[in-house]
Amino acid sequence: MTEARKRFPILLTLFIAACVLVLCGLGTWQVQRMAWKEGLIAQAEAAAQLPPALLTEVLTSADPEFRKALVVCRGLPTAPFVELQTIHDGQPGSRLLSACVPEGMSQTFLVDRGFLADSISARPRVLDSTLPLAMAVELRRSPAPGGMTPAPENGRFYGRDNAAIAMQLGAGAPSEFTLFALTSPNPEIDALVASAPPAAFSNSHLGYALTWYGLALALAGFYVAVLVRRYRRPIP
Repeated sequence: MTEARKRFPILLTLFIAACVLVLCGLGTWQVQRMAWKEGLIAQAEAAAQLPPALLTEVLTSADPEFRKALVVCRGLPTAPFVELQTIHDGQPGSRLLSACVPEGMSQTFLVDRGFLADSISARPRVLDSTLPLAMAVELRRSPAPGGMTPAPENGRFYGRDNAAIAMQLGAGAPSEFTLFALTSPNPEIDALVASAPPAAFSNSHLGYALTWYGLALALAGFYVAVLVRRYRRPIP
């Protein structure tokens, strides 16, 4: 065997070792993310099973998200609203969002009054009113929309930018939580669907982890095959 053929491929070995370490690290990170996501799903399911409590009480809990609360909003059925373009059960349409300062509180909340399909032209009346409305709601955090979300147009929004929506409504700085009405504040509009949307918890981390580990194994197999071929090749 020649001297060149006996020389151990140090650079190739270092490169393969670094790639394998990175791939295994990514796989391990996905396993950790999977455990975190499973905990989040379990937490959401447990919170959703708790009975409704007063909003002030729910907000003092460790994590109010997905909790059901009882709230009183004055004038909500005839309050000004903006429309958020969305899809519900495969139907395009809008969710109606209004501002509310719950009875006994000073913080502004946005209330999601429900979904109306694009085929429905009816809208709630907008009038000055201070009549109290007691209702059950579900709390959800509303992360700011990404940079690719279209800008609002003619009062219609395409992402839950709570600060911009509150400004459009002439309300104060809103809470990070949106209150999703669980019963319609406008029963006169039968098509208005009041509900919290399904929790968007995709848990594909196991598949991602197996992909990264599989790539690491394939790369290690390639390295072994290169070494075997290098040292078994007959000398010409």
